[in-house]
Order: sequence, then structure tokens, then C-alpha cells
Amino acid sequence: MSVLSSPYFHDDEAAFAKLESVIWPEGPICPHCGGIDKIYALKANPEKRIRIGLKKCGQCSKQFTVKVGTVFEHGRVPLHKFLQAVYLMCSSKKGCSAKQLERTLEVTYKTAWFMSHRIREAMRSGDLASFGGGGSAVEVDETFIGREPGKQKRPGFHHKMKVLTLADRETKKARSVVVDDLRPVTFAPILNENISKDARLMTDEAHLYKRLGKKFATHESVNHSRDEYARGDVTTNTVEGYFSVFKRGMKGVYQHCAKKHLHRYLAEFDFRYNEREVKGIDDRQRTDNALRGIVGKRLTYETTETQGVAIGRC
Repeated sequence: MSVLSSPYFHDDEAAFAKLESVIWPEGPICPHCGGIDKIYALKANPEKRIRIGLKKCGQCSKQFTVKVGTVFEHGRVPLHKFLQAVYLMCSSKKGCSAKQLERTLEVTYKTAWFMSHRIREAMRSGDLASFGGGGSAVEVDETFIGREPGKQKRPGFHHKMKVLTLADRETKKARSVVVDDLRPVTFAPILNENISKDARLMTDEAHLYKRLGKKFATHESVNHSRDEYARGDVTTNTVEGYFSVFKRGMKGVYQHCAKKHLHRYLAEFDFRYNEREVKGIDDRQRTDNALRGIVGKRLTYETTETQGVAIGRC
């Protein structure tokens, strides 16, 4: 049976039950006081507005649903459509545009755009564990995409937005960040905070890494300008593979992205890379993992819109 034929993708009661099983595997927790006892479901009253999944806490006497305290809070879109959107974005290797969500879910473009950013916020990881623990290899590289706001197009990469990505071979995880320039003073705190000192740092021949590499156990590089892409196990092919999927998604699916939104798109591509099938995670599990990330996060339309303009077909 197809995953999309599951009841929770088509019925709100089933959708609430599904979300509760993911968020509250051991039973309901009051988002207001943190209580777990004396929580009971309120029976629907046909004479008043029926709120599916409504519960009341016997400790603080406040009402809530599983959406309270999550990025789904105050969402006017039926929950089953939200779950469809999460599944589509988690199961599409290169992403699912807001225009595609608009057509599939039969909502407006603005609604689809805001839904997709809420889901990216849920995908954002708070993991601060250092890469390269135990002396494993960490590949570091940068890529360029789009255009920096206010900069004229000219030869080279200076007018493009810049992305730095770290890839840990041992954990098979990636972590990406938007950077404003390629100076060592910009890269140093990022590498020092995210990479263990006993890691094997692997980069290309860029000069900025020569000084930064001295902070780690070893620093090895390959010279792409001389067509050297691997020397033994020294290579940046892992992080280059990440970039290949990221760029195909940004150019072929999303097409346009404001710089102020780029960090959320990176969170999306990082999440799918870190939860990919090679690690034994299928589409259904990946969707459940994304749903677990909705707790404790909040994103309003006004905040999202003022951080950048939704343009084109992103």
C-alpha cells in the first residue's frame, strides 16, 4: 500500500492521532505547565465549534492540542494537508517547490510558501556535536550560487552567495552555513566550533585553509587545479556529492532564493542528507523525524516575509 494512501494524509482526526503518536509516544504532555497527569480529551459538542484533538490539563486547567508550542500552531490549513506537505518535502531528494505544493494540496501560493518554510524550520537541527571526533575525516568546501543582494554580475564568484559545508565521513552527516566572504577570519570560528581538534581535515588547494588547518590533527588537501581529485583516501568527493544534489535542487526545483532565506534551504538539504536511505532511513521514517522537529519552534508569516521576499517559483 502506498504511503500517501494512509488515512492520516486524508482525514484530520487520523492526522491528529498520527501526530500525537509521534510527538507524545508516551502520552500527552501539557505545553503550558509540562504536566503529564490528569490530562483528558474534551468531547466534541455539536452545538459549538468542534476542535479535533482538543485536550484539557487537570493541573493548570488550560486547553491545548498537539499543535500548541510547535511550528504548526495557529495553522489554518487542515493538519492532514500539513502532513502531506512534510512527506512530499522529505521524500523528494531535490526538494518540492511551493508551486508544486500549491497544485498538489490545492492551497494558495502564499499558503504553500509559508507551509514550506515552517517545515524547513522543523528540519533545522539543533545538533552542536563536533564533527571528526576520534580522528575521523571531515571534508570542508565552499560553493557559490545565485547572486549577492546589490552586487553586479562579473567574472568569478564574488557576486554570488557563498555556502560553506562540512561533511563528516564517519557519521555521514553534513552541516552547512551561509557566509559573507571567503576570508580566514570568517571561516575560523565556524571550523573551530564545529570540528573536533583531533579530526583529519580534508580540503581542496584553497590558500585560506592552510593556516586554518594547523588547528587540527592533520590537514590534507587535493589540488583540483591540477586535476587531482583523490590521493589515497584524501578527497573532497563526499562534500562535492552533497553540493551536486543541493545545486540541482536550487537551480532545477526552487530556481530563486533570497539570501535571507538561504539558511532554511540549507537546513532542508542538510536534513535530507543526514536522514538519507544509505543510513537505513526510508521516506516514512524521515517524515516522522521531521515531525519530531516541530516542537518548541515558532515561525509567523510576518517574520518570515520581512526576512526576505518570496519570489519566482521557490
